[in-house]
Amino acid sequence: MTIKLYNTKTRRKEDFEPINKDDVRMYVCGPTVYDRAHLGNARPVIVFDVLYRLLRHTYGPEHVTYVRNFTDVDDKINARAAESGRSIGEITAETTQWFLDDMAAVGALEPSIKDRDHQRAMPRATQYIAQMVTMIEDLIAKGHAYAAEGHVLFAVESYSKYGALSGRSIDDMIAGARVEVAPYKRNPMDFVLWKPSDDATPGWAGPVVGGKSIGRGRPGWHIECSAMAHDLLGATFDIHGGGNDLMFPHHENEIAQSTCAGHDFANVWMHNEMLQVEGKKMSKSLGNFFTVRDLLDQGVPGEVIRFVMLSTHYRKPMDWTERKANETFEKLKEWSRTIGTAWSDYDQYPIGSDWGTTPSSEVVEALSDDLNTSAAIGCIERVAEAAKSGTESAKRQLLTDLEFLGVFGLEYGPAFMIGEGGGSIYAASQYRRSPEAFEHVEQLKVQWHELRKERRFEEADKLKNMLADAGVVLSATPVGPWADFTLGFDPAKLEGLK
Repeated sequence: MTIKLYNTKTRRKEDFEPINKDDVRMYVCGPTVYDRAHLGNARPVIVFDVLYRLLRHTYGPEHVTYVRNFTDVDDKINARAAESGRSIGEITAETTQWFLDDMAAVGALEPSIKDRDHQRAMPRATQYIAQMVTMIEDLIAKGHAYAAEGHVLFAVESYSKYGALSGRSIDDMIAGARVEVAPYKRNPMDFVLWKPSDDATPGWAGPVVGGKSIGRGRPGWHIECSAMAHDLLGATFDIHGGGNDLMFPHHENEIAQSTCAGHDFANVWMHNEMLQVEGKKMSKSLGNFFTVRDLLDQGVPGEVIRFVMLSTHYRKPMDWTERKANETFEKLKEWSRTIGTAWSDYDQYPIGSDWGTTPSSEVVEALSDDLNTSAAIGCIERVAEAAKSGTESAKRQLLTDLEFLGVFGLEYGPAFMIGEGGGSIYAASQYRRSPEAFEHVEQLKVQWHELRKERRFEEADKLKNMLADAGVVLSATPVGPWADFTLGFDPAKLEGLK
């Protein structure tokens, strides 16, 4: 099946033809690690994770290379270190792990390179300073960059196609851009490749100009991705992705400096639209700004966050609403119950195994049409409807299709509690959030069941009501007691319950 992708560079949807089908290569701009990832940061991760899954399905997991970087040298990081009194290394190590944990919670696979060296698949900018310096020196030698007052700047006018990606002329960009108009710039649009560092900021030996080092300094933001992409993926690769807020100036500048350095760079450029909250731009001043971790800590499952994101096509603005989250939660809970009845015995649940089911052709076809996740979800809804009263194979197909979208799958193991009447997607989420609280609920659920068997109904009802106050709904089913976690689940309220 041919994959079609919208190429920002050509402004049209095109058949995707990889340079080498045995090594399909994709680069996606990653975070600057100084704080928690907000909800908008999760959208490109989820979008390109779906593309990564589709490419792996189409060409084979061993034939897809996916690189996503971490920017760990930046003025925002320096400022955070100065404010907090903590070291830059401590801050970047902590926030990098935060990002990885939060993105794992929303179902994102880790990027991978052919040799499976994850450190290379998720490069840190500080690991590639030497490659950046080499590229800067090459741009200077070719007349595309110049040194001025301890800085090295890219000469925008030296690249005639500057602005082609974003569709802007240089004059328009000068008029509308918020750029630093420093006296040492030849053109207001010239951007920094290297800047000087003082004793309080990180620094490395700078590029050599005229046989002499320009001095201790640090790279500009744009040169980082060009150097890392070239080193890991080569002079030309298949796909470069990111949010459309990066189209200008970041991606525009990447293209300019990489092309002038003699690299063809990416064939396909993809950009996801931005995220809103309740119909408005996410903003701290509006009080609608929150991080992925905020939602997870409030009890919103990562699967719900992911599914809500995927319900809107990536090239359309995505509006996060409380109503969507609640509706998605109920839908996934219903589907996970349907899936749970496919195994009468937990021991038969195929954890981490390949049991032969492949994604529905309709789902693959929808995703192959420029990642039409909303259409793919429509296909899954039809599979789910058939699975409600269908065969075991239909229920397993539902699980496979959801796993293909990264919503949930075989790896959740005991969180489904198939043999004990479980199967709630939210139970899976709560197990990962707090195994201790989950196990406590399981013990109380069994205790409630025993009280009912002993016809001690008053005590059973009291326990049930106390659990309901904590956000856990108990019910009896033909296969045993069932504990449903609600979006209002509060583990603290379990304290004192025995």
